[in-house]
Amino acid sequence: MRADLSVRIGRLTLSNPVLTASGCFGYGLEAAAAFDVSRLGAIVLKTLTAKPRHGNPPPRIAETPAGMLNAIGLENPGIEAFLTEILPKSRKLGAPLVASVAGKDLADYAALTGALQVPGISAIELNLSCPNLNAGGIDFGGDPAFVREATRRCRKASPRRDLWVKLTPHVADIRVTARAAWEAGAAAVTIANTYVGMSIDWKRGVPRTGHGTGGLSGPAIRPLTLALVAKLAPECPIPIVASGGICSAEDAMEYACAGASAFQVGTASFRDPTACLGILESLPGCLKQAGLARWRDGIGRLKRPTRAKETL
Repeated sequence: MRADLSVRIGRLTLSNPVLTASGCFGYGLEAAAAFDVSRLGAIVLKTLTAKPRHGNPPPRIAETPAGMLNAIGLENPGIEAFLTEILPKSRKLGAPLVASVAGKDLADYAALTGALQVPGISAIELNLSCPNLNAGGIDFGGDPAFVREATRRCRKASPRRDLWVKLTPHVADIRVTARAAWEAGAAAVTIANTYVGMSIDWKRGVPRTGHGTGGLSGPAIRPLTLALVAKLAPECPIPIVASGGICSAEDAMEYACAGASAFQVGTASFRDPTACLGILESLPGCLKQAGLARWRDGIGRLKRPTRAKETL
């Protein structure tokens, strides 16, 4: 029997849970030369800002053990160029498109979200957690009040498109910021963005990224983000989209077991542009090993350990 990989995220029904991570797949156009990207559950597009951004000074990427640092700085052509020049091409790819936006303040987020109420955009991910900007980004995502108000305003500006809120892992309790998002109208939360990290060229005495620090991604962060998903899932009433070090179908199954409804593949696509396709094709075999015929039956299967009672 053929495995059923379909999953519902808010009002959006996806053919499978394999998504791309924002910033790691561009706007889907380059990868289309390597494989049929219409087979993906959705393409989460590179983050957009109101005006074009040139990004951070180079070098922008540094390899680290089991991962990499990136300090791109949200380089992008701006919302106007995206709508007029890029979106007409990306919508021809055949996969649902999830736009990603980052603003400098609350009004900026709302304006960007409102501008994306156009054909071809299936949902919008609010990037409240970019760790390699000089202002905003991680500060926004760490403030529950900002998360709540940004989600509320963008929800009002987006009556026809669901909002996914991408949260930072740099908080004392991910449940607090996630609650702020879902109470304000988010249809899903993306857990999580990269972790602030650093690598130093000790011979020259300089950081290996021009920004100084960068966002750590790749297999090194998978156990950390997996723990966040497992912590949040029992009380989260909306779908969790996992993002953090997924390189194989087995990795994806771990996240599903912890409670993620879908997942985003990021750094793996830099090593292998067809990584998403390989994961997609391996998922049915993993489901079979778990005795499952449907992806959604594997969500939240984690058997949680019994806590020993403390005695004085």
